[in-house]
Amino acid sequence: MTEAADIEHANWSEALAAALDWWRDAGVDGTFVDDPQDWLAQIHRPSDPQPPAPMKPLRELVAERDSPPAPVVIDRSGWPQSLEAFAPWWLAEGPLAPAGLARLAPIGAANAKLMILVPMPAPDDGEALLSGRAGRLLYAMLDAMGIARTETYLASALPAHVPMPDWAALRATGLGDVLLHHIALAAPQKLLILGATGVSALLGHDPTNLAHGLRAINQESSQIVAMSAWDLDAMLARPALKAGFWGRWLNWTGTESK
Repeated sequence: MTEAADIEHANWSEALAAALDWWRDAGVDGTFVDDPQDWLAQIHRPSDPQPPAPMKPLRELVAERDSPPAPVVIDRSGWPQSLEAFAPWWLAEGPLAPAGLARLAPIGAANAKLMILVPMPAPDDGEALLSGRAGRLLYAMLDAMGIARTETYLASALPAHVPMPDWAALRATGLGDVLLHHIALAAPQKLLILGATGVSALLGHDPTNLAHGLRAINQESSQIVAMSAWDLDAMLARPALKAGFWGRWLNWTGTESK
């Protein structure tokens, strides 16, 4: 019996040694336990540097690249006090638009029957504001309204086309106050805002999606009645918006469709 026990013990020892050798040859040279381990606590010790901040969304990076911030418009003492002096100042005053962008002057005279305000010149405007595709739509609308071009004052909230403008940031530069000053100098009988969301943000109306409820522009001595609507590019892209605009126009002016 003793010899049989020794043989059995020797066989188990050899088998265990052979098994360990096999695992060692396979590259396993450590021990394993079933208890959970906090590996992150060992990786992210307080002395380790902080992980890098997440990157900004691509839209924000493109906006920062294409729309550099404009300087703050501070000195109101240099603002023009007549509409005749406004256009030259609008074209030359540095902080009003980033350098290198083509600026376009407003068109018309003071006390116009209707002032038409767009957010900014269109990319395809040539040497005059609203001379491109959007302008052709506007002039067709004026013909349907029975309003001569000489009875209008055409203006933009920004002097140049700025790709993807940050309206809240532009308001912080003082351009909203410049716009109100411009409207006061023009002193129109009525104001039509085409592109209300951007203009509303520039004027500080919040939330901007309620811009279509804008009814008047308050001035120091009077109140100019206003109607706001989609911008001309949106109407070109979605013809159904033109029908909606026309209904609101007839209601606003108190006229009836023919």
